[in-house]
Amino acid sequence: MIVMVIGGTRSGKSEVAESMARELGEPVTVIVPAVVVDDEHAARIDVHRRRRPDSWPTVECGARLVEAVEGAEGTVLIDSLGTWVTVTPGLEVESARLVAALRGRAASTVLVTEEVGLSVHPTSDAGRQFVDTLGALNVEIASCADDVHLVVAGRTLRLEP
Repeated sequence: MIVMVIGGTRSGKSEVAESMARELGEPVTVIVPAVVVDDEHAARIDVHRRRRPDSWPTVECGARLVEAVEGAEGTVLIDSLGTWVTVTPGLEVESARLVAALRGRAASTVLVTEEVGLSVHPTSDAGRQFVDTLGALNVEIASCADDVHLVVAGRTLRLEP
């Protein structure tokens, strides 16, 4: 099963995804494509890590998300696709490879991603490229997901295919 959890910044999407992963059963591996950039970012990551059970290992893979997914066993929680886009050189993610890796898994995967279509239109070229890349990736992942949930203010709405 592939489950996509999408929402804005600070919408509660990670907590919703953690709950879904918990329901899918142990073992759960958390894959984080983040590269820590400063103390504030490290503190945010730590809040997430402390909230999860100690039995859930965290794999910090940077831009190597596809390889991390391919090597993981059991339920996987990926947090987040927006971070993956950000840490990938040139923002050129291999979405087709990620979809193939997700479909090839025997166990379930829960993906967290940022909704960029409801936000302010970026004024910089880099901002527009990020929105375009993540928006297209979100559409591609949603098309292969069994379930897609939109999170707004901690509330969840299941989106129909």
